[in-house]
Amino acid sequence: MSIASRGFALAAATAAVAVLAVTTSGCSSESDDKKSESKGGAAGSTASPSAPGASGGSPSAGAGDGTIPDGPGPQSSYTVQKQPAPGTCTYRWTAAKEPLPDPKCTPGATNPKVTPATLKTTICRSGYTKDIRPPTNITGREKTANAASYGYKKSLRDAEYDHLISLQLGGDPNDPRNLWVEPPSPGHKEGAGPNNPKDSVETKLKHAICAGKADLRKAQQAIARDWTTALAAVGVKDDGKGRRETADADGD
Repeated sequence: MSIASRGFALAAATAAVAVLAVTTSGCSSESDDKKSESKGGAAGSTASPSAPGASGGSPSAGAGDGTIPDGPGPQSSYTVQKQPAPGTCTYRWTAAKEPLPDPKCTPGATNPKVTPATLKTTICRSGYTKDIRPPTNITGREKTANAASYGYKKSLRDAEYDHLISLQLGGDPNDPRNLWVEPPSPGHKEGAGPNNPKDSVETKLKHAICAGKADLRKAQQAIARDWTTALAAVGVKDDGKGRRETADADGD
């Protein structure tokens, strides 16, 4: 091979190595970018997950281990929340025929603003629940949809759209996981409107918490599990008087 031919071959080989280096470097950079996106999203992204039960999404149940999820908490402006699909929730009934919700649809959700450290400024402050309660133009529409979720066919005037963990026990105001159409208890007079004994249980628990005689978290778990046994579960004596604090009671 002539000297000229050898020189041409050497130049061609050098050029090929340079092209290969650039190509390899480009592939590595693209791969790293994709890995970064898969782990943390696109560069510069500030998107955050939707709040549980946010409007337009499906309400999700709790963790399945007895842990009660936090809801979004009180809002300056409430929006109608999506309810479980019609006919997908099933009532449970105690031996005394008292109603309990479906734990898959209504596991309960807590208000993150209410903690053992904030009791004096939240649930133990008179009028607190009134300040955070969603308006009826929101809850009325949710109640109708939730009745369909549970297959409730009777008059909605006699059913309470109930916070499973009441507002006075630190329940979330408008998380769909914490609201259900509660049928009236046995002995209820048709057309008389909601009058459920669960309300007095909630108020007794609230008074015990604020008096330092009951633990907030244990009371929330007890009421979410079974409101008919909640007092006994946290060691609060039921005096049978049905005491109810109207201003802070968790109603419709």
